[in-house]
Amino acid sequence: MKVLVIGSGGREHALAWQCAQFDEVEHVFVAPGNAGTAIENKITNIDIDAENIPELVSFAKQELVNISIVGPEAPLVLGIVDQFIEEGLAIFGPTKSAAQLEGSKVFCKNFLERNNIPTADFRAFTDAKLAIKYVEEKGIPIVIKADGLAAGKGVIIANSLEEAVHAINDMLEDNRFGEAGSSLVIEEFLEGEEASFIVMVSESSILPMATSQDHKARDNGDKGPNTGGMGAYSPAPVVSDLVFDNAMERVIRPTVAAMQNEGIPYTGFLYAGLMIHSNGNVKVLEFNCRLGDPETQPIMMRLQTNLAELCIHATQDTLDKTEASWDDRTSLGVVMAAKGYPESYQMGDPITLPITSSGKKVFHAGTRLEGSQILSNGGRVLCATSLGMDLKDAQKKAYDLINEIEWSGSYFRTDIGFKGI
Repeated sequence: MKVLVIGSGGREHALAWQCAQFDEVEHVFVAPGNAGTAIENKITNIDIDAENIPELVSFAKQELVNISIVGPEAPLVLGIVDQFIEEGLAIFGPTKSAAQLEGSKVFCKNFLERNNIPTADFRAFTDAKLAIKYVEEKGIPIVIKADGLAAGKGVIIANSLEEAVHAINDMLEDNRFGEAGSSLVIEEFLEGEEASFIVMVSESSILPMATSQDHKARDNGDKGPNTGGMGAYSPAPVVSDLVFDNAMERVIRPTVAAMQNEGIPYTGFLYAGLMIHSNGNVKVLEFNCRLGDPETQPIMMRLQTNLAELCIHATQDTLDKTEASWDDRTSLGVVMAAKGYPESYQMGDPITLPITSSGKKVFHAGTRLEGSQILSNGGRVLCATSLGMDLKDAQKKAYDLINEIEWSGSYFRTDIGFKGI
C-alpha cells in the first residue's frame, strides 16, 4: 500500500509516521513535508505544495497511491477532495462544500443554529461600528472570531471593551487576516472546560478517535495570546462517559445527519471543539474538518490500528466493519515554539535532537534540513511527545525529552497537562 500525506506540519509528521509503522504500508509520501518526515524510514518528502492540487493529483496517479490523507484545512476548503474524486483517486477528507464547516465561521454558526445543535449565542458582522455597538450591548468578556481560515490565530477572547474594539477594527478595518477577516462572528463567552472531540466519518458510519485536550494559550496557566496550540494530551479526563455520550448524541450524530439532509454528505475527520459544563452538557465552540495539531501527535502515539486502512474503509463506506484499538497508556505532547511566537520570531536556528526510545517521539512541524543540520523554519517547530502510565508520568517523560533537545531559540510552556492533573 502506498500512502500520500498532504501537508508540512507536526500533524502530518505524526500521520505519516503512524502509517509507516505497519508492514502493509510499502511507502509514505509527504507533500511537502519537513525535516522530520525527511529522515524517517519508509517516508519520502515530495516537493509539491499542499495547495497545488493539480500537481498532487498528477503525483498520486503516477505513483499509484492507494490512499491520500489531507492534513491541513486550506486544501480542503480549496476543493482538493472533489478534484481527487473526479480523477478516481481515493482520498480521505470532506468535499469543498462540506469543508465550509471550518472554512466559514458564519456558515458553521448558522448551520448549528438552524439544526438546534448546542452552541454559544452569536451575531455575524461586516460593519465595524455595528459590531462594536453589539459588544457594548452584550458586555465583556466576549469572543471575536474571523470568519475564514486564520491559521488558528483568528479567535480573540476580549476581556475589556478596548480589546474588543481593537480586535474588531483589526479584522474589519485594518484587514489583518485578509479575506478571512472580511466578516466576523461575535459570540458569548462560555464558562467551562474545553476538549477536542474527534471522529472519523464515512457516509453512513462514525468512528470516534481517542479523546484529547489541548492548550491554545501561549503561556503557563492558559494565559497570553491564542496560538495554534502549545501542547495536548490523550485521553482527556474531562471527557467522562456522560460527556462522551452527550457529545455523540447532541453534537456529532446530529451534525452528520444534518449535513446529509442538507445535501452536503460528510466524509473525513470531524473535530468538534467543545466547551464542557460542570453538569456534563456540551456546546460547540468550533468545527474543524481535519485532525487538530497538536492533538494528532499524542493521539497517533496511542493508535494501534493502521490509520491508512481506516481511511480506506471510510472512503469505501465500510467504516462500520472495522474498529480502532488504542494503547491504554496516556500520551502527552509539548510544543516547542520559536521565541516570539505567535508574533514575530526568528528562523534558521540549529537544532540537535536526541535518539529516542520506544514510547518517546519528537514530531517536527516548522523545520527544514540544510545538509544534515536541522534548522527551525516556523513558529511552532517541534512537539516532544511521550507515553506514560498516567498523565503525570507522560508529562514528566515529555519534559525529560525536551531537556535532551538542544535549541537555544526555543520557547515552551512548562505546565502542559495541568488541567487534566
